[in-house]
Amino acid sequence: MKPSSLIFRSLLLMSAALWLGACASTVPEPIRQAPAAAPLPDEVRADPARFQGSQVRWGGVIAGVTNRSNDTLVEVVSRPLTSSGRPRETDVTQGRFLARVPGFLDPAVYASGREITVAGRVAGLESRRVGDFDYPYVLVDVETHYLWAVREPVRDPYYSPWWYDPWYPYHPMYGPWRRY
Repeated sequence: MKPSSLIFRSLLLMSAALWLGACASTVPEPIRQAPAAAPLPDEVRADPARFQGSQVRWGGVIAGVTNRSNDTLVEVVSRPLTSSGRPRETDVTQGRFLARVPGFLDPAVYASGREITVAGRVAGLESRRVGDFDYPYVLVDVETHYLWAVREPVRDPYYSPWWYDPWYPYHPMYGPWRRY
């Protein structure tokens, strides 16, 4: 075997390893995989004794964060999840739940409006006020959680003021030869 083909094969193998490494997900396995027969928050709220200790994977948008001495309560407006575990961008909700996360979570990072997915066990109900309404929150003891990156807005080239079409002068509809 020639030394040049050995170098070529080594470079090809290293680039394949780098490419596969770049595709590896940082999302934890319990977030990516939904537990079998996991109930929804509104089902647990209707019959909390039946689902006590059930394994769940829920997510949604953070409504508030309360740090306590040993843990943090994250108030979440639940949303349906995609197959990867990320909350969908929708107004459909299954109610609110409280995620009890061990330790401290910075409220500046875990701010209202951010998307989060948690995996853990149902610990019961806790009543709190939402405005003047007493709301029964499902409490989840979190084993794993994932804070999703902020979604970037989609830039539409036809409605965006900062987008420039480099082919504008040559486009058949917009060129200088067009007669109005």
